[in-house]
Amino acid sequence: MNQSTTMSFTGGAWRWLDHSVDGLEFEPLDSFALDDTLCTTVGQGISPPAARLWVHPPTVVLGIQDSRLPDVKAGIEFLQAAGYHVIVRNSGGLAVVLDEGVLNISLIMQEPKQFSIDEGYDFMFHTVQRLFADAPGAVEAGEVVGSYCPGAYDVSIGGKKFAGLSQRRKKGGAAVQVYLAMDGSGSERAELIRRFYEIADGPGAKYDVPVIEPETMASLSELYGHTLDVTDGMQRLEQVMRADGAGMTLSALRPEETEMFQKLRGQIYKRAEKSFTDAGLTWEPLDQ
Repeated sequence: MNQSTTMSFTGGAWRWLDHSVDGLEFEPLDSFALDDTLCTTVGQGISPPAARLWVHPPTVVLGIQDSRLPDVKAGIEFLQAAGYHVIVRNSGGLAVVLDEGVLNISLIMQEPKQFSIDEGYDFMFHTVQRLFADAPGAVEAGEVVGSYCPGAYDVSIGGKKFAGLSQRRKKGGAAVQVYLAMDGSGSERAELIRRFYEIADGPGAKYDVPVIEPETMASLSELYGHTLDVTDGMQRLEQVMRADGAGMTLSALRPEETEMFQKLRGQIYKRAEKSFTDAGLTWEPLDQ
């Protein structure tokens, strides 16, 4: 970690928002509105820092670049036929897979002055190292060539990626996020994205789609050789936070946050609808 970052669990109150079950019932795009809402209230000092844990049913989250591929309509139709809901996020990054075996963690804190993006990533990476200190190999950060949504903060064991990091800054708040493939087949998820790119790519693409090699990805259950599920990942995070002295309170959105969330969700839905309309498709929220 770069110089002792001020983003930490040590001392103080933390909100714990558990959407690991509820998230199976609501539209995955809501998670982006939820994190933006918490970024705002935490950043403004209205709320203490928050840990939000979320799981969604089978969903492929496309990046904006993915949504503009020449044959994206055919690619999306392939994903839908395979049983996946498809959404487009209004941020960087490329396609990723969510399902019941993938635990997502958002750590939302007030953004200190002169706090770099890399420091946020370092904080989350070292948190993941602590969560899996008993791993059967070193937990490492660095791009895993052949994985989907590759980046400098891919997290792997033995060269096989099981997690990816992202980050969002808004209104003085910083949301650092990780997806953890706890259970299921990492290579099957990667094969799904490989086929999407194979179908959606074509002449005129404005970026080089990643070359997916499914064998470069695995779940933690596969890497450990025994089942690690979403509940196990949540318990590990709770243990790490309590070990640092974090005072954790089970929480839900406050009334003022609910109003903000509704507004942000409306904006995000409109962008999603436009992305699908541009591709010649109709988008509908999962919970409708």
